[in-house]
Amino acid sequence: MGTTRRADMFTADGKPSDDDPREHGPRLGDERTTLVDALRRQRLTLEIKCAGLDAEQMARRSVEPSTMSLLGIVRHLAEMERATFRKLMSGQDVPRLFCSDIDRDGDFDGAVPDPQVVAEAWDAWRAEVDFATRFVAAAPSLDITGDDPWNQHGSGGGPMSLREVLVGSIEEYARHMGHVDLLRERIDGRMGQ
Repeated sequence: MGTTRRADMFTADGKPSDDDPREHGPRLGDERTTLVDALRRQRLTLEIKCAGLDAEQMARRSVEPSTMSLLGIVRHLAEMERATFRKLMSGQDVPRLFCSDIDRDGDFDGAVPDPQVVAEAWDAWRAEVDFATRFVAAAPSLDITGDDPWNQHGSGGGPMSLREVLVGSIEEYARHMGHVDLLRERIDGRMGQ
């Protein structure tokens, strides 16, 4: 029989625990409560998986030719939050955080092992998460729409409801949490839930 690696998980026994901030959220809630909590748990997972790492570890690339790193994912998700909630849903005319027309992959390309770059990425991500959280809480319903004329958010080129945006954001985080799992395990063997 093979050995288990449960000791390398983020909780000692690999099971939900009282100290896991993703547990014990609202249950049997309405649609908004359910979607908001699912997104909250994905965001917390990102923070948990990146906790305790230095700048070099955060910027460590996966495998060539990929430029993927934990830091790049934090920067990418900050861009996603900004484009989705500030631009698409609230209609703000704000510049991109890390990417540009010249460097469309600036979120990953600029993820270098510098403590200042890491701090700026987390500050940007937290600011965008805070904006999105306040925006969703203040929205009169999940039926409000934002316009996606260039199909940058998967609308097919048209209006998107806040409901669709929340589901899309959960999907985006969930996809990247698989990457985060593999990147973190490669750094120090920690795996987990």
